[in-house]
Amino acid sequence: MNRIPTAVVGASGYTGQELLRILLAHPLVDLVTATSRAAAGRWLSDAFPRFSGLPGADLPFSDPDPDAIAATGAKAAFLALPHGVAAEIARALLKRGLRVVDLSADFRIHDPAVYEEFYGLAHPAPDLLGQAVFGLAEIHAEEIRGANLVASAGCYPTSILLPLIPLLRERLIDPTTIVAHSMSGVSGAGRKASIPLLYCECNESVRGYGMPKHRHLSEIEQELSLAADETVRISFLPHLVPATAGIATTTTATLNGSLMEVEAALEYAYGKAPFVRLLGPGGFPDTKNVLRTNFIDIGWHHDERTGRLLLLSAEDNLGKGAAGQAVQNFNLMFGLFESSGLQSV
Repeated sequence: MNRIPTAVVGASGYTGQELLRILLAHPLVDLVTATSRAAAGRWLSDAFPRFSGLPGADLPFSDPDPDAIAATGAKAAFLALPHGVAAEIARALLKRGLRVVDLSADFRIHDPAVYEEFYGLAHPAPDLLGQAVFGLAEIHAEEIRGANLVASAGCYPTSILLPLIPLLRERLIDPTTIVAHSMSGVSGAGRKASIPLLYCECNESVRGYGMPKHRHLSEIEQELSLAADETVRISFLPHLVPATAGIATTTTATLNGSLMEVEAALEYAYGKAPFVRLLGPGGFPDTKNVLRTNFIDIGWHHDERTGRLLLLSAEDNLGKGAAGQAVQNFNLMFGLFESSGLQSV
C-alpha cells in the first residue's frame, strides 16, 4: 500500500511533538509538511533533537498556509491547534480535498450553543458540525471510517467515557449519581509560558482546577447522554499533579446491576479493542504502564457499603488522550489496521 502524504498543523506543542514522534515512524505515512509559526524555517531535528537521524526529520517547519499545505500533495492533516483557531484551517483544508483529524474542541460539540456556553465564543464554523464525527474510535469506528472531518476526543473525556458508555447503554448504573475525579500531568495544560505551570509551582503539589464547570464537561455529558438515551449531568473534579504526563481517573456511580454484568458489558464492548486493556474486578490501573502508548487500562470495584461502582482508568494524556488517539482515528479513516504505527509499549 502506498504511503499517505500527511500534514501536521501546529506541530511544535506537546501534542504536536507526540504526533511527529508517531508519524515519523508510521509505516504508511509520508510526513510532507509540519507547520509552526514560532519554528518556521527550522528543521524538525533542529527544534527537537530527539528526532535527529529519523527519516523525515530533515523537514523544515513552515507557516500554516492552506494553499502551501495542499500543494505538498497531502491527503490528510492533523490539526494540533487551539480551539477557535482550528476551525478556520479545517474549513480551508476540507475545501482543498484533504481529510482532517482535529485535536481541538472546535468540532467535538454537536450544539453550537453548548460550545459557546463552555468556550466563551460563538462557534467559528457551525455549518461544518453536521459532517464532523466524534473521534472516540472504540465507540464510533464505523462513522469515523467514512468521515472527512473527525473531532478527536479530549484526554479527560476519553478516560471517563470509555469505562462508562457500555454500562449506561446496558442501564447498569444510575446516570444521576456519576462523579468523576481525574488527575493529570502538567503537559495537559499545553506548551506555554504560565506561572502556575512553572516547575517550582507544580512540583510537590497537587491542586484542583476548572471546577465546577470544566470545558471538557460539554463533550463528556454529550456522549454520556447519547449512550444513556437521556440527559446526563455529572460532577467532574480535575486535579493537576506533579508529573509530566498521564491521567488517572476514578469514576463512581450507584450500581443498578451486578458486578458480573459490569464485567460482561465491558468485555462485550472492548474484548477485541486493541487499545483497551481490561484489568478486571479489583484492578488498579497505573499511569506508568500506559505512558508513551495508546493504551487505556480499566479496572473496577464494588463498594458494597455504599452500593457504588468504582471505575478506574489510566492513560497517557498525550497518547490515548491526544496524538495516539488521533492516529488511531486516521488509521480507520484510511482503511489501515487500527493499530498501525501505534504498537509501541
